[in-house]
Amino acid sequence: MLNDSNLEQNAQPDSKNDQMAIMSKQIDMMGLTLNQVIKEQRSSRRWKIALRVVKYILVMFVVFALIGLSDQGADKTTISTGGHVAVVSIKGTIADGEQANASDINKGLQKAFKHKDSKVIVLLINSPGGSPVQSNYVNNEIYRLKALYPSKKVYAVISDTGASGAYFIAVAADEIYSDPASIVGSIGVTAAGFGFEGLIEKLGIERRKFTSGEHKGFLDPFSPVDEAERELFAKTLQTVHDQFIAKVKEGRADRLVENSKMFSGLFWSGEQALELGLIDGFKTLGDITREAGVSQVIDFTVQQDPFEKFFGSVGASISLKVINELSEQKSTIQY
Repeated sequence: MLNDSNLEQNAQPDSKNDQMAIMSKQIDMMGLTLNQVIKEQRSSRRWKIALRVVKYILVMFVVFALIGLSDQGADKTTISTGGHVAVVSIKGTIADGEQANASDINKGLQKAFKHKDSKVIVLLINSPGGSPVQSNYVNNEIYRLKALYPSKKVYAVISDTGASGAYFIAVAADEIYSDPASIVGSIGVTAAGFGFEGLIEKLGIERRKFTSGEHKGFLDPFSPVDEAERELFAKTLQTVHDQFIAKVKEGRADRLVENSKMFSGLFWSGEQALELGLIDGFKTLGDITREAGVSQVIDFTVQQDPFEKFFGSVGASISLKVINELSEQKSTIQY
């Protein structure tokens, strides 16, 4: 028979196990409660951050809307001024999608020429060049507008840089001016890319390329350069270069001083450019304004929409552009 002490001793382990199980459940419940509290706090913080972002966007939306309205109210490009110098700026890389794109530049030029009080047109240039096509669009449009409005002279004023495609545009002006220290010229064509065939070979990567057409894989960065294609590309670049040279000769005519290096792609200081006949002298926008006998300068440059500028700053469009360019891995021709 078991006495009472034996029963108590046998019952103690079960009691301890029950207590441990209860404590374990309590700890689990506390853990779940703590996790829930943390999740709620995180959720609350996220909502606060989201609300702040929304408020910021709404504030910026209102600000840009007010700026847009104020700009419209202050627009002088359609009212009578009694005489002014019309300015169209060409800044940065000349390319489709950039601030200096042919469509916007030409729109500004059209408004500048069309305004009855525009005495002279000034191209304010500070650009290293860019797309041959975009540059040619602008060059041709200047000649077209000059034929429509023969009484209005066009001046190109180069500040820091007027090279390559920017100079291609400048030669359509009646006269070109710069500072003695400006960078002018660079009459040439370039196309650059990379070759990774050695790298992927070292990494043990096999290149698999499928094309229809003998030269469809032309300029593929993961394949060796074919000499026949190299020669073909050189001829293409020379053709575009010849077009550039022809435009320079057309615009500058007998003002050019014969020099074997003029069309080599070299750039010159403003002082050297004057000696070569690439520019006509050293003047600023202020000088031209005073010589025109007017006091007002009206900017006809097409400005980027403030909303596009703001939302574009987020970087999504830039990131997509970079990804697309990297995936293409093709050389592009530039002045």
